[in-house]
Amino acid sequence: MPPKEKIERESLQASIKTLILQEVRVMQLEQIQTPHFMIQEMIHSIQETKRQVISLLRLIHSKERDTLIKRAVRQSVNEEIDQAIQARQNRCLRCVHMRYFDETGSPHENIPFGIDLARMIGCVVTPLSSKIQCRQFIESPMAPSVEEYVNAVAFFYEVKEMFDQFDRIWEDYFLNR
Repeated sequence: MPPKEKIERESLQASIKTLILQEVRVMQLEQIQTPHFMIQEMIHSIQETKRQVISLLRLIHSKERDTLIKRAVRQSVNEEIDQAIQARQNRCLRCVHMRYFDETGSPHENIPFGIDLARMIGCVVTPLSSKIQCRQFIESPMAPSVEEYVNAVAFFYEVKEMFDQFDRIWEDYFLNR
């Protein structure tokens, strides 16, 4: 694949991923009865992203366009689902003992800035080779609950299903919606 075509496909993948995240955010905002003007701004942002995707898709031959879009959507949604699952599995992100570790291994309660940039995230630790382990895991009150986690993953599956239901994504979603 020529370098220019590879860059175009990577840009398309990033734009589609952004579009999916925006669709999920709109669905989440609608669930919590967000003011209408905020939802309208998100919809406007989605339209802008669609225009970006359309401009990138016009460079691709029409025969492979739908296949490429479907593959990019599936891959993007699956990546987001995997990230949501991985974030839930990472106990350190959910623990009241969470700390940010700089280059020297010094723990900080808040993200360090400047020279002491955070290199790792962990909890109250016992150094075991290069891994950080929680000694006493206590769920942070700020951590998403299991219900919030399941709802977040469910939104991604709803978006995936929405795109799967389109016969021709190019016409049904990008040009008519």
